[in-house]
Amino acid sequence: MNTLARIAPSDDDTDDTLVRRVIDGDTAAFEPLLRRYNRRLFRLARATLRDDAEAEDALQDAYVTAYRHLRQFRGDASLGTWLSRVVLNECFGRLRRTARRDNVAHIFAPADQESLDQMAPSTLERPEQAAMRAQMRTLLERKVDELPEVFRVVFVLRSVEELGIDEIAACLDLPQATVRTRYFRARGLLREALARDVDLAERDLFEFGGTRCDRIVAGVMARVRSPETAAHVEDDEP
Repeated sequence: MNTLARIAPSDDDTDDTLVRRVIDGDTAAFEPLLRRYNRRLFRLARATLRDDAEAEDALQDAYVTAYRHLRQFRGDASLGTWLSRVVLNECFGRLRRTARRDNVAHIFAPADQESLDQMAPSTLERPEQAAMRAQMRTLLERKVDELPEVFRVVFVLRSVEELGIDEIAACLDLPQATVRTRYFRARGLLREALARDVDLAERDLFEFGGTRCDRIVAGVMARVRSPETAAHVEDDEP
């Protein structure tokens, strides 16, 4: 057995070290790589496919593809960039198959509960504050889902994963200027969409009418008609 395989892989090992170990037959060395890039690559798949379950399936298939072709990784780009391209290829392939099968059916996915859990508020927050934050995250995720794909992927990689413009450009094989343009356009579209929702919500603030109106009117009229109020109506000043 290769001596390398006898040494347990570590999360502290470099990407190149782990890649070399996998190529040399140490399958266990692939696990630290998965854990190292799981969040970024899932979010990339999720931004592309807009569905949690589909993103998980695509990510697993992409990992298997990467494992089988790991010898093709030459180190010209970072491993994260190479894996991102593999994931995108898998996602785009799925979108093409879905488009052929469903005539480009667009499905808005529910909020990513795992992402909500990862961004859970402090335990010191009151329940109503936690609920409000969760609602805001859900709204924002829905608006991100509604962005055109070319803007959505760039926004997630830049704002959520906080990758640099140069790394995003390498992942997507785009000029850096294009990445910057798409990112700022995505932010602008999100601001516009959220502003529209806020404008609509403002009209419903402190909603008054229906049962609330009836309840207040009934309460006031009951008091007005009471003998005590009638007896003092001319004597008392407001």
